Amino acid sequence: MSVRYPVSAEAISRLTSRQYQVTQENATEPAFNNEFWDLREAGIYVDVVSGDPLFASTQKYDSRCGWPSFTAPLAPENVKEESDGSFTMVRTEVRSTNADSHLGHVFTDGPTEAGGLRYCINSAALRFVAYEDLETEGYGQYRRLLGDYLTNEGIPQ
Repeated sequence: MSVRYPVSAEAISRLTSRQYQVTQENATEPAFNNEFWDLREAGIYVDVVSGDPLFASTQKYDSRCGWPSFTAPLAPENVKEESDGSFTMVRTEVRSTNADSHLGHVFTDGPTEAGGLRYCINSAALRFVAYEDLETEGYGQYRRLLGDYLTNEGIPQ
C-alpha cells in the first residue's frame, strides 16, 4: 500500500515546524545540520507533502555544500523550476509539481560527466524511502533501478 500524502490542509498540518518553513515559506535549512546531507543508503527521496518521487540515491553525490545534492530528478515530471530573484540574486528554484513545495535550487556547478547540474535540496522537503521498503510503501517500480545500481556499483559514497 502506498504511503502518499494528499495535498491538503491535513497534509500540511502534519509537517514539522522546519518542514513547514522550508516547503511552504521557501526557507532554507542550515548546511550540515539536516537529516539527509550525508545519507548514503540506497533508496528514493519523495516530497514530504505529497509523497511524489523526486530523487534517487543513484543520482546523489557529495557536493560538499552541506545539503543533499543530486545530478538529476528521478521523475522529472514531479519537479519544476522557477526563477528566484530573492536576496538580490537570480537563481533557479526547484519546486515539486503536485504539492508546489519549495525544495531548493539547481545550479550549473555539478559533475560535468553527469550533465553539470547540482540539485541542492533541503532535507526538510524530503522523506527518504529505503530500498528494502520501496515495495511496501508503494514505490516498487523503483526497486529494479536501485537493484541494478546496487548490483553493479554498490551504495553511493
